[in-house]
Amino acid sequence: MDEKQLQALANELAKNLKTPEDLSQFDRLLKKLSVEAALNAEMTHHLGYEKNQSRPGANSRNGYSTKTVITGDGPLELRTPRDRDGTFEPQLVKKNQTRITGMDNQILSLYAKGMTTREIAAAFKELYDADVSPALISKVTDAVMEQVVEWQNRPLDAVYPIVYLDCIVLKVRQDSRVINKSVFLALGINIEGQKELLGMWLAENEGAKF
Repeated sequence: MDEKQLQALANELAKNLKTPEDLSQFDRLLKKLSVEAALNAEMTHHLGYEKNQSRPGANSRNGYSTKTVITGDGPLELRTPRDRDGTFEPQLVKKNQTRITGMDNQILSLYAKGMTTREIAAAFKELYDADVSPALISKVTDAVMEQVVEWQNRPLDAVYPIVYLDCIVLKVRQDSRVINKSVFLALGINIEGQKELLGMWLAENEGAKF
């Protein structure tokens, strides 16, 4: 399944959120999309050219391999890009890495909070023990934020007869400690009776007060 198919699946899931388990599954899918987008950005940085562009050297993309890593929310299956020369060494999720602890919402939130590329590089070092350059971080955050902006700018219906407000609590590493932060969700029911996720907002502090 390629990235476009995963995005279509995420959009479809967002229209049918009905239970807390559905919300948890949606959160896991967002995490999967974000990590895979970041890995693809690493590959682009490694090869020096974007997909569908003329390659400057002999090395090129060579499909994907799958691996399962353990996260704070349980196992997560990822598609990691490969190159023909076998020289690609991903930093976000290394080849022999089997755990991603403390990741949670960091990939989506670091850049959105206004951190510089150097600050993000330092955060990746602390969270994942990954040595990455500011240039690579720029590619990673740009790839992730493209998906965020696309989702934020998607068309919504003019009217939603019913809107629900809900909240999920995620574990986030902040200031060298793990804390709970609330993500507020707006769920709308359109005139066809389908549920849609209208928006998500991360609370600045711990707690779950609207």
